[in-house]
Amino acid sequence: MHNIDLILTLTGALTAALVLGYFTQRIGLSPIVGYLLAGIVVGPHTWGFEADRTMAEQLGEVGVILLMFGVGLQFHLKELLAVRRIAIPGAVFQSAVATLLGVVAAWGFGWTASAGLVYGMAISVASTVVLVRVLADHGDLHTPTGHIAVGWLVVEDLFTVVILVLLPALFGNAAGGVAALPMVLLLTALKIAAMVAVTFIVGSRLIPWLLHRVDETRTRELFTLTVLVVALGIAVGSTLVFGVSMALGAFLAGMVVGRSDFSLRAATEALPMRDAFAVLFFVSTGMLFNPRFLLEAPGLVAATLGIVLIGKPLAALAIVLFFGYPMRVAFSVAVALAQIGEFTFMLASVGRVLGVLPESATNALVAAAIVSIAANPLLYRLVGPLERWLDRRAKSSASPRDVEPDASDDLSRHRAVIIGFGPVGRTLSRLLDENEIEPTIVELNLETVHMLRKAKTAAVYGDATHQDVLKAAGIEKATSLFLSSSGMSNAEEIIRMAKTLNPKIRVIARCAYLREVPSLRKAGADGVYAGEGEVALAMTEAILRRFGAVPDQIDRERDRVRTDLFGNSNDDGKATVSGGMP
Repeated sequence: MHNIDLILTLTGALTAALVLGYFTQRIGLSPIVGYLLAGIVVGPHTWGFEADRTMAEQLGEVGVILLMFGVGLQFHLKELLAVRRIAIPGAVFQSAVATLLGVVAAWGFGWTASAGLVYGMAISVASTVVLVRVLADHGDLHTPTGHIAVGWLVVEDLFTVVILVLLPALFGNAAGGVAALPMVLLLTALKIAAMVAVTFIVGSRLIPWLLHRVDETRTRELFTLTVLVVALGIAVGSTLVFGVSMALGAFLAGMVVGRSDFSLRAATEALPMRDAFAVLFFVSTGMLFNPRFLLEAPGLVAATLGIVLIGKPLAALAIVLFFGYPMRVAFSVAVALAQIGEFTFMLASVGRVLGVLPESATNALVAAAIVSIAANPLLYRLVGPLERWLDRRAKSSASPRDVEPDASDDLSRHRAVIIGFGPVGRTLSRLLDENEIEPTIVELNLETVHMLRKAKTAAVYGDATHQDVLKAAGIEKATSLFLSSSGMSNAEEIIRMAKTLNPKIRVIARCAYLREVPSLRKAGADGVYAGEGEVALAMTEAILRRFGAVPDQIDRERDRVRTDLFGNSNDDGKATVSGGMP
């Protein structure tokens, strides 16, 4: 029966998440809202199928570990340093204001000071998933607003990691209360220092070595399995050996892998499993929500929403304006941060397990998360009209002082992406470079990537069938994409993704057989060259020369053969390298 319950819980929870996640996505909301609603639907407080909440929470714990591993994997100090003068004080100030408001609200509802502190800290943390999605959807991810908001969240994420470590030490069975805080902080700092030292000194040598050995097998399943073992193993080891949270161990494991050559591949191949388990985390959180709570404690829900949608944005607005940024940047950052998400639930979950947070707090946080996540994209759409109104009201405004121009925005050179670095890829790379078109190579052979980087050629290690790899190669700003390998699997999907990310990009593809040409053209390739056809053309020319044909006759016959083989929609071999458009 236990196995049946597990399968029923998985099937029911994921099915509800799929249906409601798809629905919320289609109406323009974040899928996270759908996942939370799915938890309500399969939870114990609604009619119909009831999933096993304990099992869902246990599976969701794996999602938490992989979420933290992903945060560490994508954490880069340079992103934080670029906006450090606003992101660090801004995140600290806003978190302090939100926490203080949470403590005041908790006092008003008769909670303990400990409950108010955890409740306030949970409210202070915005959702990375929601923020990045909203900024990307509005084209603001790589603007000053996006840089500030993302750097801000990096600081919040680090702050949350520390809090997740401190909560069990402060409020666990062995905690000594506020009086023992200095000793708790000292012991925690020593444990964290030991954990960091072991992870980075030993792990930075052992983990890349292990991933390299597995990569040499050219087996994708083994690579994926290795990344998962690293993430889960270090997370569990951090608790068993050092007594710190699994979240911190997973975060550090992600940072170690993120500093290696395997960071992008780990993110694209192993972390999709994170998404499935993370969905279960949101579903298990939604299962805690009792819809009747909206009627039983509307004041608590309203107070939580007031802090999230009014208190936090006002604090962000004030600090951004204080540092001299324009009103439009301040409003954009404030609205983007006016929501709560995954880390809120992590903190609430730990607080609930430790017996600090009452059940009503979890219900209020889930209700506030659903409303704020649903409203955030809608509110952000008002920023544009507000910006234009403010521009009309004040023509002169200060420019951001701390965000340096992104070198990747320099369009002084045209760019092209080449997938594969075999003989064809090498020839194309040399030709493009000689014509002042900057090539970026996408390659799955790590040794080749190292060789290219030593030669000062831009190279990305990863599988081009993943969107993140194409983005890392700069597909969104490239003028051309070349698929230089004839045996490439999922070439059609690569072309479709490239066209979606950059509708103006020109795609030239290579294939082995003529029968593959129509599907590649249908996917969006502007030019397709099949090995069979090119051999036929070369042999035709060789035979005609042997028969003494003049150049005009050879050209005419080549054109006829090319039309017969490829049709009229190909590039006919007349493409030139000019103006960055091969």
